[in-house]
Amino acid sequence: MGIEIERKFLVTGDGWRSQAEGSIYRQGYIQTKGVTTVRVRIADNQGFITIKGPAHGISRAEFEYPVPVADAEQMLATLCDRPLIEKTRYVLNYGALTWEIDEFHGDNNGLILAEVELMDVNQAIEPPDWLGEEVSDDPRYFNSNLAKTPFTQWPDHQS
Repeated sequence: MGIEIERKFLVTGDGWRSQAEGSIYRQGYIQTKGVTTVRVRIADNQGFITIKGPAHGISRAEFEYPVPVADAEQMLATLCDRPLIEKTRYVLNYGALTWEIDEFHGDNNGLILAEVELMDVNQAIEPPDWLGEEVSDDPRYFNSNLAKTPFTQWPDHQS
C-alpha cells in the first residue's frame, strides 16, 4: 500500500522562481462518499488516476496509476466535478528535500502553496526563506476542497 506523508505551506516570496521549472497541471475530482478522493490529472502530456484514503494527521493511503491522456481528457470532461483545478507545478530541491510549488490559476488564482513529501511523519525539514504559514491541517487547502470552494470565493480572500 502506498502512503503519502505530506506537509503543506503557504508561499510568501518569489525566491524560489529562478530555481524551479514548471509544468502545467489540470485535474478534477470524481464525486465519492466519505473521505476517499478520486482524482484525474493531466500533467504535461501524461494522464493519471489517483485514489486517496482518509487523512491521519499528515499521512494517508495513496494509489496512483497512469492512464492514456485521451481517457484522462474524457474523464475530466464528463466525470469530474467543476471547477477543475488548474495550476503550474514547480519542482525544486532545497536541502535534502524536493519541494513542489503550486501556483494556481482560474478559480484559485492568487494562491501559491508549497508541498513536501516526507519519509516519516516526524522527519525534520529545513524551511526555505520563502516558506510561510503551515496549512497541512487546514482542509480548505486540499486540492479536492479547492475544487468545491475555490480560493477566490473564500470570504476572507483579499484580491
